[in-house]
Amino acid sequence: MYRYVKHILDILFAVLLLLLIWPLLLVLALVIRIDSPGPAFFRQKRIGKDGHFFNIVKFRTMRTDAPRDMPTHLLSSADSHITRLGRFLRKSSLDELPQVFNILYGEMSFIGPRPALWNQDDLIACRQANGADTIRPGLTGWAQVNGRDELPILRKAGLDGYYAANCSLSLDLRILIRTVFKVFRADGVIEGEKKPGP
Repeated sequence: MYRYVKHILDILFAVLLLLLIWPLLLVLALVIRIDSPGPAFFRQKRIGKDGHFFNIVKFRTMRTDAPRDMPTHLLSSADSHITRLGRFLRKSSLDELPQVFNILYGEMSFIGPRPALWNQDDLIACRQANGADTIRPGLTGWAQVNGRDELPILRKAGLDGYYAANCSLSLDLRILIRTVFKVFRADGVIEGEKKPGP
């Protein structure tokens, strides 16, 4: 029952958030275009609920010649690909704001496992084994507030599976509160090659 209510709340809050932040979205899109050549938005193929593909939307934080389908923390020279403004956007997580449109389209939730890249076969398989693929991916999640990029894949998938099995309003509120502190301190963000263990 809560998952059904959660989806309705996601849509309502996404509409409200979009009404509040649309001027910020426009300003950031303009500044990104001025800061570096290329589009303001970046779309990337991700895995959604029940293994369905969708295109996640973010503000572009990297140069247009950067590798498209590799997690940033696995790049050997991430700094050379990230734009000047992109560093700030990534550290503040403002690059994630356009995903409110993914939530409106029903592809994502505010809280859930972060959507894996289409080619992250090991993470996808581990999440399927833990039942984490049965819910919509989110802007933030249980794994995000317990380590983010620093987590090894098995640990991350285990936390995602725990969330899927225990999804509730109280857990969502805990994640939301912890996310605010994590974003403020930029905890768990890794830029450049540092490969989490299995």
